[in-house]
Amino acid sequence: VVTLSLLMYPVLRSLALQLHSAVTGSYISGTHSIAFINCLNEQIAKDIARAIMDKKLAAYVNILPKSLALYFWKGELEESTEILLLVKTRTSKIGELSNYVRSIHPFEIPEIISLPIDQGNPLYLKWIEESVPRD
Repeated sequence: VVTLSLLMYPVLRSLALQLHSAVTGSYISGTHSIAFINCLNEQIAKDIARAIMDKKLAAYVNILPKSLALYFWKGELEESTEILLLVKTRTSKIGELSNYVRSIHPFEIPEIISLPIDQGNPLYLKWIEESVPRD
């Protein structure tokens, strides 16, 4: 019984949070995320952003202008300019988003990382929810 209770705790907690959110209209921290994706140039960034939007993997993508990047690659210090995508989506879509971007990105190992959204404008977070279909 104890083992079953421990195994069921995450599921029961998630259901309780969802029920609380539905009743009170409050936001469940971490329901949405921002993914960061680096791109070599503006055209690649636009192409990837559009592909993400066409697949409905995000509600919104910012394309940030060039930034200088320093990193180690194959033991050597490299320097380049990159374009950064900020992708707003459901946290549940991060795995699918990451797999899809890796399949179309020209980099051997593209940067695709995400951070959960803790809080924000409730109307904006609701709009993300409505814009990105559930799994």
